[in-house]
Amino acid sequence: MNRSILLESPGSWRLITTDLPEPGPGEALVKVSAAGVCGSDRELHAGTRPEGFAAYPVTPGHEWSGTVAAVGAGVDPALAGSPVVGEGYRACLACDNCRTGDTNLCTGGYDETGFTRPGAFADHLLLPARLLHVLAPGTDLRAAALLEPAAVVAAALRKVAPRPGDSVAVVGAGTLGALSLQLLAASSPAELTVFDPRGERERPALAAGATTFHPPEAAERLTGRFDVVVETAGAAGTARTGVALARRGGRVVLTGIPGDPADAVPTSLIVTRNLTLSSVFGATSADWTYAVRAFNAGILAPEPLITHDLPLEDYEEALELSGSSTAGKVLLHP
Repeated sequence: MNRSILLESPGSWRLITTDLPEPGPGEALVKVSAAGVCGSDRELHAGTRPEGFAAYPVTPGHEWSGTVAAVGAGVDPALAGSPVVGEGYRACLACDNCRTGDTNLCTGGYDETGFTRPGAFADHLLLPARLLHVLAPGTDLRAAALLEPAAVVAAALRKVAPRPGDSVAVVGAGTLGALSLQLLAASSPAELTVFDPRGERERPALAAGATTFHPPEAAERLTGRFDVVVETAGAAGTARTGVALARRGGRVVLTGIPGDPADAVPTSLIVTRNLTLSSVFGATSADWTYAVRAFNAGILAPEPLITHDLPLEDYEEALELSGSSTAGKVLLHP
């Protein structure tokens, strides 16, 4: 049997038990080990996801790790028993964007595990085997549940291409910010500064590789200083701050989606400083490969970011915890 959270409509959910699904041709059945809770899950529960980016009823859960329990026809039987994570986007692989590698921008229509397809807030997850990434034997599956946000970070860093000796700033010290610090530290920056209003995030940020930690108001005196700026917060004004921190000719990447759509980025600075400004929406297969390789090599170590582990039936408590200022990453375990 298979237990899963069924979100029937915004705010209305129940824990259901169904027969164990069987993998069809090209599919794999994964026994879920851990599933992370993030802001997108809270939006899904509240019904505030943008139109077209959710379908009810649905089982949430797009950040996960697990072990392959069974495979369908056409899938290598040796995959059974492997520790894995998996991409969320069900790309068509036929449109121009997919053919050029931008599987996260598939024009065949938005379709993603945990939002339009059953996700990992369940005992088992069924998905196309081509979306799986195999982890090293004996890997920490609890930590591996954070590889979905790590893939988003990989997408951001591949855009700004940090080089040894760069001065780098990260705006936001949450999950994305901390994972960014770990990967950026591996590029040997001359300095790696993080900005966040929460003083309790200073120690974890320094442990993740930051050389200095500042509150947001310090950004004003450091304007125009950094070669690379990675914005990860998605809060009001953080995109503006990221652009202001970049030196002339600098590279900026935005990963957060601002809560205020009217939040303005100073285009005069973008032009007069000749900045390269990029953004990220999800992650491609190449980004996932980057993140998984870094994790398997020990460069990426997400485990310290996890603060709470809850059973599947405590789904709503997990949502509340994940939105609190005192929590890091919250995991659900079947």
